[in-house]
Amino acid sequence: MKTIDNFNFSGKKALIRVDFNVPLNDNFEITDDTRIQESAPTIKKILADGGMPIIMSHLGRPKGAEEKYSLKHVKDHVAKVMGAEVVFAEDCVGEAAEKASAALKPGQILLLENLRFHKEEEDGDEAFAGKLAKLGDIYVNDAFGTAHRAHASTAIIAKFFPQDKCFGYLMAKEIVAINKVLKDGEKPVTAILGGSKVSSKITIINKMLDTVNNIIIGGGMTYTFVKAQGGQVGASICEDDKMELALDILKQAKEKGVNVYLPIDVIAADSFDNNAKTQVANVDAIPEGWQGLDAGPKTLAKFAEVVKASKTILWNGPLGVFEFENFSAGTKALGDAIADATAAGAFSLVGGGDSVAAVKQFGYQNKVSYVSTGGGAMLESLEGKELPGIKAILE
Repeated sequence: MKTIDNFNFSGKKALIRVDFNVPLNDNFEITDDTRIQESAPTIKKILADGGMPIIMSHLGRPKGAEEKYSLKHVKDHVAKVMGAEVVFAEDCVGEAAEKASAALKPGQILLLENLRFHKEEEDGDEAFAGKLAKLGDIYVNDAFGTAHRAHASTAIIAKFFPQDKCFGYLMAKEIVAINKVLKDGEKPVTAILGGSKVSSKITIINKMLDTVNNIIIGGGMTYTFVKAQGGQVGASICEDDKMELALDILKQAKEKGVNVYLPIDVIAADSFDNNAKTQVANVDAIPEGWQGLDAGPKTLAKFAEVVKASKTILWNGPLGVFEFENFSAGTKALGDAIADATAAGAFSLVGGGDSVAAVKQFGYQNKVSYVSTGGGAMLESLEGKELPGIKAILE
């Protein structure tokens, strides 16, 4: 795997695809700069070598050149994080970009305007990729969040740099972390799959059956499995059309010797509301009109036992409606168990939007081994798909 450590960037212009698609408030202030911080080591290594980073990214989903999605809003913050002068180009291709690239000096960073101001970016247009490629000497992909898209700047551009292309540090860390779970993980390997729907996790579950020892199922998915086995789930979320599939997954797991752990009890509520009345109910005996919104005490004790005996842990999806404070205890308890296992030497990977949000909300970022920066890309990797942005560098 070629990374930026394979290159000396002295006097070279490094065209870096990053994911600076950061959230901005109404005053165009960045509310979470994680993505910028994560790519800082890559950019700083190039600067330290005496190279010239040229940063390209998208921001939001603009329809044409919309001022509110201009990357000029992040320019000053990027300069502060990188400790270097940032020059801004009013476009990412054409005369403005080429002039700015030609004038760039070592120690400076060039930030290009939003790639998605041109529809050719998302179309994966080769001519557009060629215009971008003219700006740099070496292509670096450090944007895991967009690695599952075959866009001009994430996949197509690599063919213009047959020898001079590599992964940035962030991208390399993501690939290593996913391989640790899917291929190289020390056993026992446990996958915790939460979230609301079985349908969105089918391919991951199928892939996991060949690589893990334990699967813990939580969140809204629980009730499809429980109802399929004849349990009473009350008014809990349930995909009736996926019950056969749930039974098939349990059958396959048994055949492959994978332990599947479903909740034993739940915190049931009389409505979908933080202030609803609650009771602890057995997962297969939830009263009519009540719905399971969090894992119960017996469940949490069992799940913690499995997690703490694991050497490799994947966490994808919360155990309950953690956005409601009164139904966040299960997700927090799971986070505690994973943190304890990690402290005892296990490798833990957290990925997927909701679990990453939970980890940040409850302060577990530094208590787990790795938090993935890519939602869709992470899920597609776990499904065993080859991501275009990764394949383009490896070819």
